[in-house]
Amino acid sequence: MEKRDYYEVLGVAKNASADEIKKAYRQKAIQYHPDRNPGDKEAEEKFKEAAEAYDVLSNDEKRARYDRFGHAGMSGAAGGGAGGFGGGMSMEDIFSQFGDLFGGHFSGFGGFSGFGNAGGGRRVVQRGSDLRVKVKLTLKEIATGVEKKIKVKKYVPCTHCHGSGAEDEKAVEKCPTCHGSGYVTRVANSIFGQMQTQSACPTCGGSGETITRKCAECNGEGVVRAEEVITLHIPAGVSEGMQLSMEGKGNAARRGGINGDLLILVEEERHPELLRDENDLIYNLLLSFPQAALGASVEIPTVDGRVKVKIEPGTQSGKVLRLRNKGLPSVNSYGTGDLLINIKVYVPEKLTAEERKKIESLVASANFTPDASARERAFRSLRDFED
Repeated sequence: MEKRDYYEVLGVAKNASADEIKKAYRQKAIQYHPDRNPGDKEAEEKFKEAAEAYDVLSNDEKRARYDRFGHAGMSGAAGGGAGGFGGGMSMEDIFSQFGDLFGGHFSGFGGFSGFGNAGGGRRVVQRGSDLRVKVKLTLKEIATGVEKKIKVKKYVPCTHCHGSGAEDEKAVEKCPTCHGSGYVTRVANSIFGQMQTQSACPTCGGSGETITRKCAECNGEGVVRAEEVITLHIPAGVSEGMQLSMEGKGNAARRGGINGDLLILVEEERHPELLRDENDLIYNLLLSFPQAALGASVEIPTVDGRVKVKIEPGTQSGKVLRLRNKGLPSVNSYGTGDLLINIKVYVPEKLTAEERKKIESLVASANFTPDASARERAFRSLRDFED
């Protein structure tokens, strides 16, 4: 199913401020919260959709990339959602990511109990760090899209303890400080009366659990260094400096939690003959005087191979020929650019005595002086260039 525009999902304008986006998300989350819509799958999907939209629009870098490239710019490498909420993250992940928007823990949200936590508390979920890689692409790969396999050294869950950090199940106990809730509550007196605050438990770091015997393989961290082969799906039409993301392919989190993302920075290999101007390609064609004067058939490079182009007799230097749809596709599927052929007539810098004599003889027998119409055409071209 085609994804909806994120601004439409939250019901805000494209120039909405950060506060407006946050307020709109709160309203949508309250409207579709699982506690308010028990057993309603459609409401659950809209709840996830709103979280996905907020994940992108509340982040300046992601929002700028989305505004420029749309959904393709956010998820082309991953083949999924931009933030991944709709396909990869659970309700608990969403609450752990955005629960602080509603104060302390999620039970403060509209009087609801919070999802999956009857006590009203919210355990802190660790998140692995993001990884960044650079991928160099040819114009041919950019034109068609490409699949690439890369090796990445990263943190992965420990296979011995399955990411828990404990030697076995019996080595995990409920935290004695927070009693498994993951947070502690403090009450302080002020001029306004008693003020209650909540924060992550200092003993367990918000996990709600303590380990009595650490895993021998990872020393209680729950992660180890390893090498992983990752398949990148690069969409057609990407450009130099564009950053794609693969959700969950970054470093694994300590003792379980949410994996970080893999960020892919696109670099373009320089083509030996073609220049890129957004979605258009430019080729500088150098013609000899006889070719320009008499006409010719010449071969032109494209990203798909070489094609023949007919040069009409009397073609002037500076003329631009356009081959429709021979450029690069838009990453947002808004069409394909053109191949622009910029014609230049070659004038030899040095002549032999015999060559000079032949040209002088030719000048004497033919009229090579530009007439008034030719001068007017040249002047119009100059005015167009200045405009």
